[in-house]
Amino acid sequence: MARTHPMLVPFKDSPETRWDEVKAAHLLNRAGFGGTPEEVQDVLAMGPEKAVDALMDFPDAPMDEQSQTGGPDFSKLKDYPKSFQELRAMMVGKTEQERKEIRQKFQAANREAVTEVALWWLRRMANGPFPLQEKLTFMWHGHFTTSSKDERSALLMWNQNEILRRFCTGNFKQFVRTISRDPAMLDYLNNSQNRKAHPNENYARELMELFTLGIGNYTENDIKESARAFTGWAHDGDEYIFRRGDHDDGPKTFMGRTGNFGGDEIIDIILQNKACAPYIAGRFVKYFAYEPDAADQDMLATLGETLVQANWDMRPMLRQLLLSKAFYSEKAIGTQIKSPVQLVVQAVRQLGMAFPAPRVILGSLKQMGQVPLDPPNVKGWPGGRLWVNTSTLFVRYNTMSWLAGGELPALGARSAKRGVETGVSSALAARLANGNGPSYSVTKTDGTPEEIVNYWVGRLIQRPIERDKRLELTAIVAQDPTSIANLKRLIQLIVVMPDYQLC
Repeated sequence: MARTHPMLVPFKDSPETRWDEVKAAHLLNRAGFGGTPEEVQDVLAMGPEKAVDALMDFPDAPMDEQSQTGGPDFSKLKDYPKSFQELRAMMVGKTEQERKEIRQKFQAANREAVTEVALWWLRRMANGPFPLQEKLTFMWHGHFTTSSKDERSALLMWNQNEILRRFCTGNFKQFVRTISRDPAMLDYLNNSQNRKAHPNENYARELMELFTLGIGNYTENDIKESARAFTGWAHDGDEYIFRRGDHDDGPKTFMGRTGNFGGDEIIDIILQNKACAPYIAGRFVKYFAYEPDAADQDMLATLGETLVQANWDMRPMLRQLLLSKAFYSEKAIGTQIKSPVQLVVQAVRQLGMAFPAPRVILGSLKQMGQVPLDPPNVKGWPGGRLWVNTSTLFVRYNTMSWLAGGELPALGARSAKRGVETGVSSALAARLANGNGPSYSVTKTDGTPEEIVNYWVGRLIQRPIERDKRLELTAIVAQDPTSIANLKRLIQLIVVMPDYQLC
C-alpha cells in the first residue's frame, strides 16, 4: 500500500477548511473548463469525493472505435480524400503534372480539415459530456506533442487525438507503447526515417527527455542505443508497420542492461527507472494543482508510488491528487493563469453561449499563443506566466470583451459590415431582461446593485475580490439598475479583470 503524504491526505470539510462554492468551482475549473452556478451547486451538494468520482466516470473508448460523439466533418471539404488509399488511387494513371496539382489541392483541403478538427475539439471542450476527459486529452496533447504544421495530415492528427483521449487515464505503459507506434508521432519526430544504416535519434531523445524521465536521468549513449531499438518503426498511411529489414537486431546496452532490445523492451526499462513515476506525477500536479518545487519532491514520489502500485494505471493517482489537501490548498486555488483555450472555453460555458464565430475564436487563440493541434515545438506550450505579456494581454482582454457582447477583437466597427457575429451575449442579455431560466435568477429588475454584482462575480470569477473593485462594479450598476447597457458593461469589466485571468 502506498505511503501517505501530509499534502495527499483527502480534504475534509471542517470548521477550519470549509467545503464551499470556491472549492467546488475550483474543482470544475481544474478538472474541466469551468462550471455554471448550477453545476457548482451540484458539486457542492455532492461533496469532494462523490464529485471527483462523477467527473472521472467516463468510458475508455475501445481500441477500434473513434470518438463516442462523432468526429469532425471532412465530407464537406472538396478535394479531401476519405483515406490514404483513396488518395493513392487518385494518383494512378496521372502524369507528374497532374499528380502535382492533386497534391496541391490536397494540401489546401488538408489545411481546412485541420481547422475542422480544432473546431470540433473546442466544441467538445465546451459542450461535451465528459469535461475531465477533454481536459486530460488536452494535457496529453501538450505532453506527447505533435504539430499539424509538421504532420500534414488532419486525419492522422485526429487519430492521435483519439489515442490521447482513449488513454488519458488508462495504463501509462500501454499509452507509451501506443503513442510510439502512432503515425503522426512517427512522422513528427522522424522515426519513420529511423533505419539501421542511419539511426535517427529524435524520438529516442524526446521519449526520455520529455515523455518519461526528464533531463539528467539518462545518458547520450542511452539515446544512441535506444534509437537503434526503434529502427524500422514506421507507418504506411494511417497504419503502423514494422520494417524488419530496417531494424537493428543486434545487442544494445541501455541503462546498464544489455540485450537484443526492441522498442517495447526499451519502454519497459525506462518505466523501471526510479525517476519515471515521480516525473509523470509532477506533470499531473503542475497541470491540475500548481507548479511543484523542491519541497514537493516527496509528495511526487508518493504519487509515483501510487502509479507504480496500480501497475501504471493512472486513475488511482489522479483521484488521489484531486481529493488531496494539496489540490485544495491556497497554493492551488486561484493561482493558475488560464491558458488561452481555458480562458475562451470557460467564458463560453460561464456565459451560457453557443460556441461563437469559430474562425474568429481561432484567430484570437493564435494571437494569444495557443491553438489546438499547433503547439510551438516538441516541448508543447510552456504556460504559466509566459501566457501573459503586453501583446497577449491586450488580445485576452479584447476577446473576453467581445464574448461578453462587445466588438470583434481587432476588427472593431468593420465587423458589422462583414456580417460577422457581434454582440454574442445578446441572448444572454435577453434572458436577463426577461428573467428566464434559473441561471439568471438575479436579473436587472429584481436585485439590488450589490446583489447583481455579487451574482456576476460569483458566476464568473468564483472567488472573493477586493472590496475596492467590488465597489467600483457596484457603482456602475447603481447608475441605473434597470439598464441592460450597464449590465453588459458590468459583465465586460468583470471578464477583463486580472482576477478573471486566474483559475
